[in-house]
Amino acid sequence: MKQKNRYLTTFYFSITAITFFAVSVFIFTTLFGDLLVTDNKEPVKIYFADNISPSHKSAIEKFNRLYKGEIEVVPVDLPFEKFTTNERKELLIRYLRGKSERLDIFSVDQIWVPRFAKFATPLGEYFTSIEREEIVPEALQSCYYNGQFISVPLFFDIGVMYYRKDKLKKLPDYPEIKKKLDSSITWNDFIALGEKISQNGAPYYLFAGDAYEGLMCSFMELIASQNGSLLENGRIKIHTIESRRALTLLRDLIYKYKLTPPEVANFTENESYAYYVRNDGFFLRSWPGFVTWYRNNIDTAKDTLLFGRAPIPRFNGGKSRSTIGGWYLMLSIYSEKKKEAAKFIKFLLNNDVQKEFYYSGYLPVTESVYSDSSFVKKNPDVRFYYSLLKNAVRRPFVEKYTRYSDVISYHINRALKNKISVDEALDEIDKIINSEIETGF
Repeated sequence: MKQKNRYLTTFYFSITAITFFAVSVFIFTTLFGDLLVTDNKEPVKIYFADNISPSHKSAIEKFNRLYKGEIEVVPVDLPFEKFTTNERKELLIRYLRGKSERLDIFSVDQIWVPRFAKFATPLGEYFTSIEREEIVPEALQSCYYNGQFISVPLFFDIGVMYYRKDKLKKLPDYPEIKKKLDSSITWNDFIALGEKISQNGAPYYLFAGDAYEGLMCSFMELIASQNGSLLENGRIKIHTIESRRALTLLRDLIYKYKLTPPEVANFTENESYAYYVRNDGFFLRSWPGFVTWYRNNIDTAKDTLLFGRAPIPRFNGGKSRSTIGGWYLMLSIYSEKKKEAAKFIKFLLNNDVQKEFYYSGYLPVTESVYSDSSFVKKNPDVRFYYSLLKNAVRRPFVEKYTRYSDVISYHINRALKNKISVDEALDEIDKIINSEIETGF
């Protein structure tokens, strides 16, 4: 009997202990279980397509560290060395028409915004009015299309003319010439200077003259310098006095004055840079990124000592005009990670990120960077580039502009190659564009 009771006691004690242990485990795991479970959840991946520069990589790495375990930006590199701007445009369109899930954020040339608007998500809900007003006004204009806030600038560009300081200082009337350059020299004076000095075979003036958007920018600057415009009542108008005078000047620089080599008709930006440096050129129509290109490809020490910068020459009675460009971020309408993607877009407008982009040759898009006295003091060229904005010229902001640009630049380029005359180029452009407008192309 005693043995039986001993067994029962042991049995009840075991049952009680097991029950207590089970209840304790249940209560502990209920209250604290989340702390014990390792979170194996994958971060949301955001695919970002652009020309991924060192500044892009740095910004992506900083963002990924900041949102580690939550969001991961995956770069999709479309380098300028491999793709022309037109090739990049067509590649993005193919991605978007295919409703690709591997494209959340994509970067477009400022003038492509209307063309890509149908593929993009409006960003109004992600940016307050105060945040939008922080964007430089001249860059902010291109954020809107059909009344919607559809894109955000990553950086902007502005047309500028560089020159060799050492060559200029050797001229006997250097102080007077420098003064004219700083206040925007007229084309007449600029050409007269080129005809007067001996270049010993070196090119006097270079620009990007291939049949692409870079040539359009130079053409637009010359038209705007005469207070003209390509757009009239919402339609492209090419047969104007200003257009004819602009194309005549570009052609005459090559064949009449012989201040520009015929090779420019084959140059994109980087090719014009390389030719300018290799052949000891004097003046170069360019973008702020030229100095960074020189620093990265030629010499890290001499860039600030060797090159001066000035407004682009102007016609008599007109103002120097600089084409405003840049690259804008758009959020794919097919993205399933819009909220996370918008966080990255906003991150790229952070002042520290914008300043880092400046050191890679890109102009900041936020007003607060230009009002940062310490930053401006260390980088005095910032003030010069910002001053050019007051006379910036925008290309026609219409959906079919990229098609019109292709037609115009192709025939302008043929004139620069001396295959057709100025009048024949303008006639062809007018005929093709008006025909396409009539047929609803």
